[in-house]
Amino acid sequence: MAFLRYLFPEEDRLTKIVKRIGKIADQCGLEVYLVGGVIRDKFLGRPTKDIDIAVVGDAIEFAHKIAYSFRLKRVVEYREFGTASIPYRGINIEVATARSEVYRPDSRKPIVFESDLHGDLARRDFTINTLAMPLNEDRIFTLIDPFGGLRDLNSGLIRTPLDPVTTFSEDPLRILRAIRFATQLGFHIERSTFNAIREVKERLSIVSQERITEELKKIIMSPIKPSKGFILMLQAGLLPLVLPEIDALRGIDQRDGFHHKDVFYHTMQVLDNISRYTDKFELRFTALVHDIAKPVTKKFVEGKGWTFHGHNEVAAPIIRNVCRRLRLPNKVMEYAVKLTRLHLRPISLAEEGVTDSAVRRLIVEAGEDLDDLITLCRADVTSKNPEKVAEYMGNFDRVVKRVNEVKEKDRLRSFQSPVRGDEIMQICNLQPGPAVGYIKKAIEEAILNGEIPNTYEAAKDFLLANKDRLLSEFQKSSSDKGQPKKPNSI
Repeated sequence: MAFLRYLFPEEDRLTKIVKRIGKIADQCGLEVYLVGGVIRDKFLGRPTKDIDIAVVGDAIEFAHKIAYSFRLKRVVEYREFGTASIPYRGINIEVATARSEVYRPDSRKPIVFESDLHGDLARRDFTINTLAMPLNEDRIFTLIDPFGGLRDLNSGLIRTPLDPVTTFSEDPLRILRAIRFATQLGFHIERSTFNAIREVKERLSIVSQERITEELKKIIMSPIKPSKGFILMLQAGLLPLVLPEIDALRGIDQRDGFHHKDVFYHTMQVLDNISRYTDKFELRFTALVHDIAKPVTKKFVEGKGWTFHGHNEVAAPIIRNVCRRLRLPNKVMEYAVKLTRLHLRPISLAEEGVTDSAVRRLIVEAGEDLDDLITLCRADVTSKNPEKVAEYMGNFDRVVKRVNEVKEKDRLRSFQSPVRGDEIMQICNLQPGPAVGYIKKAIEEAILNGEIPNTYEAAKDFLLANKDRLLSEFQKSSSDKGQPKKPNSI
């Protein structure tokens, strides 16, 4: 194959780094290759911050030579696996001895021994990750593709380089990596590879929860359609093993002519919808779990159909159990619980006659997550009827308008009357006391209610015209409370 230097333009920072590594290799007399993900991402036009280097020789010793040349002091060594990691200005350089691996049946940790480049590439998970390019000057950037990785990249195919049953049995984390790559890249999984996932899925039991959760997070954060990963897990029989609470959402209920959406596929649509609005993991995760209590609250009501009364409140302990099992941070857990509890509230505020106090309660309860809550509510609209979608979105627009109106009123309420207390006392012949505050509040309410403009002159005119009435009202209100108070006057 011809040189593929166009993937690595001279001005590119990554190009400069790998060419420098190649020169170090030539000085040391070592065969060194760029391998795996960095080449895959270059072909796909995706940004990358990881450089994987395979060395036919001692990788740890070579990593220290790289660090010395780059004037770096930190090299993270993994001697058991013959690898080392070098952080360099936001890029991670991973250096590994070309190796083959043997796995024990009860562990995904391999027994490692040195190999040539072909053996190193054969041990990798998928063909799209088996591409390699020499960095030595005489062959730099020549593509080495023993397993058809470039063809699979062009075809959008996830396929293992060797027998897929063996590949997944040896390291079952690759099962979720296959799902994740298919989701992130918009690829499909080759049939025999997918059948092997179904066959050996129980092997996931030997994978740590932390590694499973990391793959789930990457699926949730996929840029195209994160729902694809969960649908693939469902089709492969993985969902009951990984997220049984989401698997429980499946099923279309039908009785006496009443239908309800399949909650699983509704949830998938909500996840895809919200992913168009945000890259915030907490919010995407909440979209995934916001209806998680529907299976336990499902009830058929004659004349109405299926109801899920209280599912937003009942969800809290279920979400907490899921988050603890997935080892997610407490802040993610409590965020998801809060937004799930509140996600039915905004739509009720779109109705006529809703008081400011109801809007204010939502503002206070949602706090700084109010915008996220409205985003979740918009994503929760999955109707196929454009007129209904427009109606619902219009309702949420009205809610946002009401929220902003109430916020503005509350902001105005924090202002001080243009006529200050000492002037009120002078005009009304009062001493310091509650009557002054009562009159001051009346002036502020007149401004808030639009009776007078927010100017000193208008406020003073209002006071002069209404002082006797206000003093009388204050005296009456004080007497009604059993606390007779008379304003001081001359």
